[in-house]
Amino acid sequence: MAYVALHNHSSALTEAEAAFRIHKSDLSIRPIWHQKEDRVLAHILVCFLAYVLWKTLAAMCPQAGLGHEPRRVLEELSQIRSIDVILPTKSGVEIRKRCVTKPTDHQAILLHHLGLTLPSSLQQTET
Repeated sequence: MAYVALHNHSSALTEAEAAFRIHKSDLSIRPIWHQKEDRVLAHILVCFLAYVLWKTLAAMCPQAGLGHEPRRVLEELSQIRSIDVILPTKSGVEIRKRCVTKPTDHQAILLHHLGLTLPSSLQQTET
């Protein structure tokens, strides 16, 4: 019984450690050294969200008939970009629209199998 508890604890620890590695390699986020508690907590939140998204994709892939390699699916879909189109007007006002690139045929097939659709544009927020 102690072995089972230790094994489950060890497995959970391994998965938690993997969550911190997922965001760095798979989401292309560089490591950041944090010195303030709120930044450390924000970093942990980002790592947790990356882990949840990773596990969700890992569960969706077999259900969609895409095998057990979410990393390959993520690599393919990571090539989809959002871009800002900025159009100047004669009055000096800029018209800005954030658009999503059209997926390739292969990406469209993956999205279809996963039951996902891309928006044609994204709402911008003021900073």
